[in-house]
Parts: sequence; C-alpha cells; structure tokens
Amino acid sequence: MDCEKVPIHSAATKKGERKFVFFYICKSIVIHSNPNRLTMFEFIRTHQRLMQFFLMLLIIPSFALVGISGYKGFGDDASTIAKVGGQPITQQQWEGAQRQQIDRYRQMLGAQFDQKMFDTPEAKQDILDRLIAERAVNAEVSRNHLSVSDESLQKTIMEIPGLTLADGKFDVERYKSLLAAQGMTPQMYQESLRKDKAAQQLIGAIQDSAFAPKSVAGRLSDINEQEREVQELLVPMTPYLAQVKVTDDMVKAFYDKNSKFFEIPEQVKVEYVVFDGAAVADQISVSDAEVSAFYTQSQARFTSPETRRASHILIAVKKDASAADKAAAKAKAEAILASVRKAPADFAKIAKAQSQDPASAELGGDLDVVEKGSLPKPVEDAVFKLKQGEISDLVSSDFGFHILTVTALTPAAVKPLDAVKGDIVAELTKQKIAKKYSELAEQFTNIVYEQADSLKPVVDKFKLKVETAANLSRTPSPALGKAPYNSAKFLAEVFSNDVLKNKRNTQAVEVAPNTLIAGRVVEFKPAGKRPLAEVADVIRQRVTQEEALKLVKKAGETKLAALKASDDAAGFGEVKVVSRSKIEGINRAAIGQVLKADVSKLPAYVGVDVPGTGYGIYRIGKVQQAAPDVARRASEQEKIANMLAQQEVYDYVEALKQKAKVKILKPIAQAKGDGDSDSK
Repeated sequence: MDCEKVPIHSAATKKGERKFVFFYICKSIVIHSNPNRLTMFEFIRTHQRLMQFFLMLLIIPSFALVGISGYKGFGDDASTIAKVGGQPITQQQWEGAQRQQIDRYRQMLGAQFDQKMFDTPEAKQDILDRLIAERAVNAEVSRNHLSVSDESLQKTIMEIPGLTLADGKFDVERYKSLLAAQGMTPQMYQESLRKDKAAQQLIGAIQDSAFAPKSVAGRLSDINEQEREVQELLVPMTPYLAQVKVTDDMVKAFYDKNSKFFEIPEQVKVEYVVFDGAAVADQISVSDAEVSAFYTQSQARFTSPETRRASHILIAVKKDASAADKAAAKAKAEAILASVRKAPADFAKIAKAQSQDPASAELGGDLDVVEKGSLPKPVEDAVFKLKQGEISDLVSSDFGFHILTVTALTPAAVKPLDAVKGDIVAELTKQKIAKKYSELAEQFTNIVYEQADSLKPVVDKFKLKVETAANLSRTPSPALGKAPYNSAKFLAEVFSNDVLKNKRNTQAVEVAPNTLIAGRVVEFKPAGKRPLAEVADVIRQRVTQEEALKLVKKAGETKLAALKASDDAAGFGEVKVVSRSKIEGINRAAIGQVLKADVSKLPAYVGVDVPGTGYGIYRIGKVQQAAPDVARRASEQEKIANMLAQQEVYDYVEALKQKAKVKILKPIAQAKGDGDSDSK
C-alpha cells in the first residue's frame, strides 16, 4: 500500500526527553506505529464515551478522590505503603481513597453497582497509582510556587451549582451543611480547592501544549468519509451442519475447557416480610367531619380562578418620541376608538387593519387568556376592570396607546364537596397511612432485630404475610426488576455472616420510600457447576456449529481464492455503498474488514467469518469520497486534539513520578479496604 510516515506530536518521556509519535497515513487505513494498538481514528470514533471518561479522570479535582485527609498525616510509620518525594502514603489514606471511590461509583451506577469490581488487584493498584500521581503533581506545584488568588477561589465557590438563592445571593448555610456532611469545614475545603486549582494550572499548561495538525486531522477525516461500493456473497453454514459428527469425547472436552460457562453462583432461598403503607391501611379511617374540615380549610384548591381573554388595538409610540408625535398618535388612537364604539362587533376587523402590534394584529388583536404579570401593568389593570364585550378608554403604556376589550370571561367557581369528596378521602388516607407507618416502623425494626431467631413475632404483631423467594444470588437480577427482595441492600444483608451462617433475621432494610423488608435464609446452595448431563445437548449444538463453521470457512476461502484469480462477479448481491459513518447494507461483522481492506487494486475481495451464519465474501468495486461534512470534521479534529492532550498529560505525570523518586514499600494488591466484604 501507498503509505506515508507522519509525526503527530511530541511527548515527554520518563527521562524528560522528547519523543515523536508517528502514524502511517495510507490510502485506505491508519496504522499506529505500535501495531498492537487500534487505529487512532477508529478508537476515537468507537470509544468516545471512554475517552471522555478518561479525560475526566485526568483533570478531576484530587479532593474528589482523596479528600482533604489525603494532604494531611504524613507521618512515616508501619502503615506507610509508598513514598513520593520523601512523603509517605499510608494504608489509612489508601483506604480512604478507596472508600470515596466506591461511594462515588455507587451513586453513579445505582442498581448496576457491583462492589466486587474494587476487590481485584488491578483496581487496588489503580487507586494507589492515582494517589502517587496526585502527590507527584502537588510536589511539582510546590517547586514551581504556583498559587491561586483569593478572588479566583471565591469565584469558583460562588459558581458551584445549587448554591444560589432565588434573589441571586450565595447560600452560605447550604454551603456549610454540604461540607459538614462530608466531614469538612469551609477552611478545609478552600485549602483543598486551592491546591486542586494550582494543580490544574500545571496540568492545563501541558494539555494546551498538545495540538493536532489540520493536515493530519483532514487526512483522517478523508478516511472517515471515504465510501466503498460493496457486493456480498454469503456461503451459508446450514448445508455443512449435516456433515458434522460430534462425539461424546468432543462434548466432554468442551465442558472441561469452558467450565466457567457452567458455573452456578451461591444461591439462597429466603422467607421475608414487607412492612409498608398497605400493612397499616386497615388501621386507618377518615370521617365525614374530617373531610368537611379539610374542604373548608382548602377552598383555594377547589376553586377555579376567573379567566379573561382579551384583544387590543395598539397605536405604537416610541419612548423618546416628541410631544408632537405623541399627540398625533393619540389623535389617531381616539379616531379608531370612536370607530370601534360605533361598531363593537367589528373590533377584530378594525384591529387587523389598524393595530400596530404585528403579533396580534393578524389574529384580530387577540391576546389569548390574560394571566397576572403577562402584560404591562396599565394594560393588565384595564383588562381586569372590563366587563365582557365592553370597550375601554385609551390606555397608555410604554408601547403606545391601547384600545382593549374582553372577548371571553369565565367567572371563578368552587367545586362542590360531593365532586371532590373522593379526592379528599384519598389524600387524608394517604397522610394518615404515612403518619401511622412512621409511628410503627421503629417498632417493626426493633422486633426484627431483638427477636432475630424468627419472623413470627413481627408477623403476629403486624398481621403480615410471609413470602418466599428462591435462587437469589449476591447481586440483583435484572429479570426480577423492582421486587423488594431484589434490592442490593437487602441481598447484602442476606449474605452477611450473621444471617447466612448464624441463621438470624436480616435487619429491617428500607428498599423504597416507606417500605421496609426483613427476611431470613431457609436454604443455602454453595457455588457449584451444572452437571455435564444437564448441559450436554446445549454443548452438542454449540460444537456442531463450531465444526460446521470450520468447514464453511474452508469452503469459503477456497471460493475467495478462485474469485481473486478470475474476478467473477456472478452470484454477488446488489451494490451497497458503505463508509465508516454509513454501515447499513452489509453484515456488521464484516464492515470493519471491508473498510480496512487494501483497495490499491480494484476490484478487491475480503473474506469474513459471519458468526452463526456462514462465511461472507465481499467484492469492493469502487472507492470514492463523499462530500465533506464541515461540522463533523471540526468535531473530529477536536477529539483528536483531546486525545493527544491526554497522552501529553499522561507522559508528563509519568515524568513527574520519576522525578519524585516514587518508592513502593508494600504491595497493595492484598490490602483490605472498605470495599472488601466480610461475608465471602
């Protein structure tokens, strides 16, 4: 292929040197100088969310991960696990960082959160690596004497979302309470924020130094917009299925090799009770007197306000108009008013012809239903004084002179008690249930905890029904939806040592507003493996397909070789035009290979395994460029620049770590933080 080696950018190595990263720009594909990586453009295009997330991790303020405690307590003792620039990172600081990261992901992912993702050696090491990187950056900030002014700090704090009162003032009390909830004072937070902003100055300077040459970005965009005319010929797998003979030994070999496919996680069968509003509903009643009192006290809720629909004719006058112009406009308005009074029924016709309000004139002067505050005050006041059909005198406003009329008037009306009694009863019942639930929820919680050997006491006390649920595992099942026993918090209780091994009740767990659940394990199944006899038929089908695919692939490759030699288009389907942004028309499993194929000589042929279907042969007959998409090209150049900036930052931080002489004193992979379960 015709390729050109192009330098994209330079980056700092660990030794502080500069190195160039090269890409090979070819007619049909882009190849990074490291052959084990994806093409830069394809990676950006297909992993946009990942790249955005990665950038966020690089620039996120460090206090969000470590907190202010990460900058204190530098004493060197037996708990020290690493040193950066001679300053220790302790086990306690690492555990605090892990705990905050777990909490952040739990909030982000909700029901999809899996705490086990933090129990791996890689996840633990990643937290330590981030702590080390932050310390290395902070050390460089100190060496360079970077600082943040009080004015800049104040501006950042004032712009925090959700801390502005209705009058535009900063909500100091809410600011303090939010910090207190995180165990921080304003002074602690401000000091942490000051260090973060100083670090961002340093990192921002490195990010800004990266750039993507327009010529390179343009070449990559050309590749993205390149279109190829493709025809498909599918060699189906079905005829080869009958040729496959699967033996018992083949089934057993597959079973042994792929044992993880047949693992069954530990499971429990539980009995449980739910305490919610329905459990106390039969203790609630609403009297007629209560309904009547509520109706009397809430008259405004059941009153339909008066509505007025108005129209106007406007003779416009500028605010800075001369006295003569104002007099002339008023004289014109008075003449129109006289005409309207003579023929009130022609108001809309006159408004359409004479009004100088272009928005309403075409509608015959209609202003729609008038609401308080929607019109200039003099106009609004006049509208609410008129009777239906009455014509106003001239009304002056900042816009000029108005002639007004009310075209429709619906007086205020109060709904009778009988019409709203059902709604009132329902609301009062709901209020009483919520109050009763609050009164009894603590009793429910205490009985479940204090008499933990059985659910019978709480069942007898509150007349609850015992339910059962089987085959529950440690993590919620999407198939069970919002079932109360499918709550992550309840399952964590179920699989705790006290419940699982000591056969005690779970604690009362709130799984929804005003909904508590408690349960106990009645049957436990340890993790295991489905027996071969149970899955043999499924394995036989799988192996049959795999063997048939081997046969069809061999036949397809033979046909592909013949087509390349003879260039015979017979048997191919209709021509489809595809590109990296337009992939409809051919099998998705093949689109990547088709777009990466060498098209220096046409027609070009590509053979691709199509899982579950057969072997696809694709004939590329023509290559052409689509019309440039200016907006997309600008977006692509920005993404490439962002990616290069990320690489610059990564290389720079690695160099700072080298400069800080990082020492790992203890392996972190076996560390036990808050993310480790006590009931494994």
